Amino acid sequence: MASRKSSSKSRGDNNKYSVLLPTYNERENLPLIVWLLVKYFDESGYDFEIIVIDDGSPDGTLAVAEQLQKIYGEDRILLRPRAKKLGLGTAYIHGIKHATGNFVFIMDADLSHHPKFIPQFIEKQREGGFDLVSGTRYSGNGGVYGWDLRRKLISRGANFITQVLLRPGASDLTGSFRLYKKEVLEQLVEKCVSKGYVFQMEMIVRARQLGYSIGEVPISFVDRVYGESKLGGNEIVSFLKGLLTLFATT
Repeated sequence: MASRKSSSKSRGDNNKYSVLLPTYNERENLPLIVWLLVKYFDESGYDFEIIVIDDGSPDGTLAVAEQLQKIYGEDRILLRPRAKKLGLGTAYIHGIKHATGNFVFIMDADLSHHPKFIPQFIEKQREGGFDLVSGTRYSGNGGVYGWDLRRKLISRGANFITQVLLRPGASDLTGSFRLYKKEVLEQLVEKCVSKGYVFQMEMIVRARQLGYSIGEVPISFVDRVYGESKLGGNEIVSFLKGLLTLFATT
């Protein structure tokens, strides 16, 4: 604990970073993602907290989170569970209410987003004073690993159509690894009406509308090792409907 404090002071940095981790059936992935988060935050010397928002996972994710809290401490691991699945947007709203940091990371808990990129997000934000920094798979040396051709075509196609219709000023709209100023995230979540996979896209579109500055960091996206993907036919149909709604209303 002392080394973390001294490292933060040596940076002259008073910022604190809250990481929101919505979970559903992530008992195998949660211990490793938490270990990696603690590792990279400790090594970089930034103050942080991890907020786990579990939506009533039947696989025992919450019990695993409780054990992790005992290991790392209640000041680092905050548990804010909900009784059932209520959607990603409401999970963020729920998590923000309990966040004590002035910056907020959102990311997946399934190891698709590697915490090694977190210092790059922070440095990018500091360099440009950006309101939000988004991880991108489609710019610089970013990429996708572990997906079959179908998943890659769906993702590329969705991103291309979105770029043509909405012209958002960002290269990756459907990604969910981002760093926000807390007050910016609060405003965007209030403005967004979409659910599911469209939610992340609307967040960027609304940010552009409100005049917020957006920075990007190339990331490597790796398909989950444990558990099942939550992307199915219903989500694809919902995405297309949401895209058309945004095109008509923005």
